Amino acid sequence: MAAKADSTTRTVERALSLLSVVCRQGAVTQSEAAKAAGLSTSTALRLLRTLEGTDFLRREENGTYRPGPAVVQLGVLALSSESLISTYRDTMDRIVEQTGESTYLSIPAAGGHGLYIAIAEGTQSVRHANWVGRRFDLETSAAGRAMRGEVNGTGCAVVSDGVEPDITAVAVPLRAGGKPVAAMSVVVPSYRITPDRLEGICRVLTAETNAVQTHG
Repeated sequence: MAAKADSTTRTVERALSLLSVVCRQGAVTQSEAAKAAGLSTSTALRLLRTLEGTDFLRREENGTYRPGPAVVQLGVLALSSESLISTYRDTMDRIVEQTGESTYLSIPAAGGHGLYIAIAEGTQSVRHANWVGRRFDLETSAAGRAMRGEVNGTGCAVVSDGVEPDITAVAVPLRAGGKPVAAMSVVVPSYRITPDRLEGICRVLTAETNAVQTHG
C-alpha cells in the first residue's frame, strides 16, 4: 500500500511539474516539456494527455501545449475577491501616489459584464463617485477590453465616455495561466487627460502591475 501511495505521489509531482513548465513558458512541445521537467518522453506524453483531457492544458494544431481553460478558471478563483485585493492593494496605493487618480480592481461577472471589487481613491479634489460593487459592460469599458486582451501597443486599453460621460479610463490586464483574468484601471475626468498624461498613466499601470505578476 505504501509503495502505491509513493507511486501516486510521484505521478502527481510529475504532472504538476509539467503543468508548471507549460504555464511558465506559455507554449512548449512535448519534447521541450519533458526535458524541462526531467522526464522521459513517454512519461511526459502520458501526463500531458491526461492534463489535456482534464482541460488543464490544450494542444494546438502544431503540436505545442498551452495552458487550458481549467488553469485559467483556477487562476480566477485564486486571484478573485479577497485574495486578489490583498495581492494588489499596495500596488493600487502606489499607482494613486504616482498619478493622483482613483484606481480600480475589477473581475469578470456573469452576462458579459465586469464588476469593480476594490478602489484606491485618488487625491485630486475633483473625482468621481466610488464604483465598487458596480457592474459594467465588458465590450465598452477599458477594464472590460483589458480583460479581453484588447490592448494597444503600450499594453493598455483606453476608453472615454465608456462607463460614464466625461470620464476616461486606462486599464491593463492581470493575468493567470497566460490569460487575462482581471483588470487594473485608472479613472480620470476627461478634462484632465492629455496625450502626455495618458502615456504617463499607462506607463505607471504597466510597470506596477507587471512587477507583481513577475515576482508574485
